[in-house]
Amino acid sequence: MGTTRRRAWPPPRAGREEGSLSLELVVLLPVLFTLLFLGTQIALFYQARSVAIAAAADGARTAGGENATAADGEAAAWSFIAAAGGDDALPQAAVRAVRTTTEARVTVTGVSYSVIPGWTPRISQDVTVPVERITQ
Repeated sequence: MGTTRRRAWPPPRAGREEGSLSLELVVLLPVLFTLLFLGTQIALFYQARSVAIAAAADGARTAGGENATAADGEAAAWSFIAAAGGDDALPQAAVRAVRTTTEARVTVTGVSYSVIPGWTPRISQDVTVPVERITQ
């Protein structure tokens, strides 16, 4: 009876590649995590900035009303921030309103939450509108 030779399955690889997947993960995972945290940071900054500019616009529209005051605009901006989530939406918020005879300006400042330890991006949004008045 003849001898049959058994073939190993799967066939042996050419060269040694043991551990190459581990090396790839060691190199690629920090890059992947960096991109993930960067995307999250951009989203947090954009959300806080959107709340600040919308609050400033709402406050400026209110302060620019014919019989309104700067305090009315400031109250409207605070009301918008509270409705948007308060300190969860725009931490350390501050509102400043100024009304002259021709324009009303509201500035909303605050910070954005950060996933990077020790770094807190500051946000400041300013909106100016003309004051409503009766003209002839």
